[in-house]
Amino acid sequence: MTDDPLMERARRLGVMTEYEGMDGTAVTPPRSTIQTLVGMLDTRDAPPEADLRLRVPDGVRCHGDEDAARRWGVAVQLYQLRSDRNWGIGDFADLADLAALLAAEGADFIGLNPLHAPFLSGPERCSPFSPSDRRMLNPLYIAVDRVPGFDPTLADAATLHRLRGAEHVDYTGVAACKLATLRGIWRGQGAMATPEVTHWARFEVVSAHRVACGDGPTWRDWPVEWQDPNSPTVQEFIARNADEVGFYTWLQTVAADQLAMVRRTCRDAGMAIGLYLDFAVGEDPGGAGSWGVSDVVATARVGAPPDQFSDEGQNWGLLPLSPVRMAETGSEPFRHAIEPVLAQAGAVRIDHAMGLWQLFLIPQDGSAAEGTYVRYPLSDTLRVLAELSHTHRALVVGEDLGNVPRGFRAVMEAAGILSYRILFFERDGAEFTPPADYPVQALACLSTHDLPPFRSWWTGVDNQLREELGLVTVSGNAERAAERQQDRDRLVAALHQGEQEVDPSDMDGLVIAVHRHLAMAPSRLFVARFEDMAGETVAVNVPGTSDDLYPNWRPKLRATFADIMASVLARKVTSALRDVRPAEAD
Repeated sequence: MTDDPLMERARRLGVMTEYEGMDGTAVTPPRSTIQTLVGMLDTRDAPPEADLRLRVPDGVRCHGDEDAARRWGVAVQLYQLRSDRNWGIGDFADLADLAALLAAEGADFIGLNPLHAPFLSGPERCSPFSPSDRRMLNPLYIAVDRVPGFDPTLADAATLHRLRGAEHVDYTGVAACKLATLRGIWRGQGAMATPEVTHWARFEVVSAHRVACGDGPTWRDWPVEWQDPNSPTVQEFIARNADEVGFYTWLQTVAADQLAMVRRTCRDAGMAIGLYLDFAVGEDPGGAGSWGVSDVVATARVGAPPDQFSDEGQNWGLLPLSPVRMAETGSEPFRHAIEPVLAQAGAVRIDHAMGLWQLFLIPQDGSAAEGTYVRYPLSDTLRVLAELSHTHRALVVGEDLGNVPRGFRAVMEAAGILSYRILFFERDGAEFTPPADYPVQALACLSTHDLPPFRSWWTGVDNQLREELGLVTVSGNAERAAERQQDRDRLVAALHQGEQEVDPSDMDGLVIAVHRHLAMAPSRLFVARFEDMAGETVAVNVPGTSDDLYPNWRPKLRATFADIMASVLARKVTSALRDVRPAEAD
């Protein structure tokens, strides 16, 4: 207890008045931040005392204990895929075909970037981790030529040729071409819709109208009378445009049907897990998921505190769920957000898993360095997660990178949530952790979408790029080059200790060896990046950059996925993974 009423209210609401930074030092946020966050959360009907402890309720454990096999799969950024038939962006038909090829090589799952719905009226807002609505699918992934009723004369061949051949995904061109053609197929077909789908469809209809009027695609860009979905202005507009709402509703039906087709392909091809989907930590503040919804903290943003990578901290610009609403309802807002993803998957990766217990919240007008952590009712959330994972027979992986609270990984293990272990970050001092020392209850991988492909890391292309983008100073070049050389030497030594004889000048041989090396870990899952199997060096995302600096989430693979799968490098990687992680009886 404390004599300071503000600090006592903060404690009751889970607003941290002091938190532990990345280096273990105690950080005291500004009093103004605490006051602002308390003001956002302390409503009259707030519970007097929520259970915000770091603990796992008795008997709560996620699905998966009955399967002890060590399985492997491949992670793909779906939009990156090239094929001879897609429309300038990887689609669900490409995904099904690639899944069948990977299954034939022995893979048990295919991992994907988040498939959440973006802003169709603002397609260049293309980060899969800043969606409009996490419950909905991205209609741009629909394989238009596989939709019943498709007529090739509906699409312009020259436009498709241009979109396919582009170095980067032309989201505006893809959206215009696909939506126009899908309208030609639709012709007023009906579709069953849940209230959530109808809400999203209405949002997209209004968004398209406001963009045509010169506003932006997010509801925060619109005149005030359009910001409330229940306002007379919006209701009258929706009534006049019922057919348009029907079209967008139908898009979700088509996307869901095609994703179900991919799941069947995975199952029929013998994949034990199938789709390994990603669940973003939050949504864009102006998206369908928050339009007229009270389950969020409207004036706060999710981010990260200052650390060795960012002196000023990070503001991810995402809207957090309200911890008060979570406590009041037994974490129902979390259930509503994640269940559609779990229902489509054999495994789900929870981005920034620490957010199940605490999120770093930043007042809307504050800097990231002024934020603080806010606690969530973890026990309730784990109950929901365990229940849903068993209902849908889906494994749960938690991305536990960054500022991981002490004791959190133990809680994950007790709850049956697999840890997320990346080669570059797993160290014993400066040395790479031997694979044998990786935890069993984990997914192991070389890197992730926020890190460079292995070939880029080995050659130093990533450091070169960061220098060109102004993210690092030229003066530190020699020091960075020396550090990278030391890490290369350490990795070669680790490979040799693991009885992997490599020639550091043989790039393909090195890629194969490092996959074989890490896949030897006892961890239940291992995932390879498709970019590494393709020999790519281009980063899909460079954290800390804006669109005018780097084309994040836009670069395509240089070759078609069929050609990549037929390549010597890809075949040798999958062969190595089969050797180390042979198929086991289910």
